[in-house]
Amino acid sequence: MKSFLISDNKDTWVGMKLAGIDGVIAHTREEVMQAVRDALKNEEIGILILTEKAVDTCADEIMKLKLKSKRPLIVEIPDRHGTSRSRDRITNYIRESVGIRI
Repeated sequence: MKSFLISDNKDTWVGMKLAGIDGVIAHTREEVMQAVRDALKNEEIGILILTEKAVDTCADEIMKLKLKSKRPLIVEIPDRHGTSRSRDRITNYIRESVGIRI
């Protein structure tokens, strides 16, 4: 299984490329969703990595895929400027998904 990156900036894309991870740069909602659809069609991709800003362009669709698809594992990473998410992001995600208060 391979990993694949969908990034909104060249710096993250180059860094992942140096680590051996292929990917694309996508700025608009349409570009991100097309890249996601292409990645879902590729049976070799086991981990789909997206930068936070790329996810922000189509957050609802990405969340649906995270919750419903078994493959690939969808991972959201910060870009070179760091995270823009709150510190309680994971706790809120669990609370919304499962309904358990931590």
